[in-house]
Amino acid sequence: MKPTVTYQGLTFEPYITRERIDARINEIAADIMRDCAGKSPLFICVLNGAFPFASDLFRAVEGLDAEISFIRLQSYSGTASTGAVKEVLGLCDDIQNRTIIIVEDIIDTGNTIYRLVNQLRDKKPEDIKVATLLFKPDALARPIKPDYVGFEIPTKFIIGFGLDLDGKARNLNDIYILKEEK
Repeated sequence: MKPTVTYQGLTFEPYITRERIDARINEIAADIMRDCAGKSPLFICVLNGAFPFASDLFRAVEGLDAEISFIRLQSYSGTASTGAVKEVLGLCDDIQNRTIIIVEDIIDTGNTIYRLVNQLRDKKPEDIKVATLLFKPDALARPIKPDYVGFEIPTKFIIGFGLDLDGKARNLNDIYILKEEK
């Protein structure tokens, strides 16, 4: 087992290994290739956190005629959601009549993905699907049901594989969970 890691005085313990992440990404990719056969989907990666997941997922759907684009939204400060979603980098692509696959690192309250899906619907895509590596169903504050989920997790703070604590720890290959105080 890998050792714990510490950021900003908080200790995190191993939670999901890179091997499990890779296996789940391949399963999601197979589902997307089945669901999007004959289409040319546009993957929209929500930066910064979803970048590792989007990169691996996009390469895993090599049988599809797909494209990828990026947007940047921000709603976290420290270990908590601010409740406000701020657009930092917008989408420049024409998505009308396209199949869109939004790629997120995590859905917890659902505020970010809810806002994004509604904004994209206004641009008249053919279909919008949501792929998220991590999903916290117990934390939902919006009626969101992602189409592709890597792992359902409890409402605890996690880092690694794109997820951060104030910009740190995104480059960890595994996912770590905040260690409980005893």
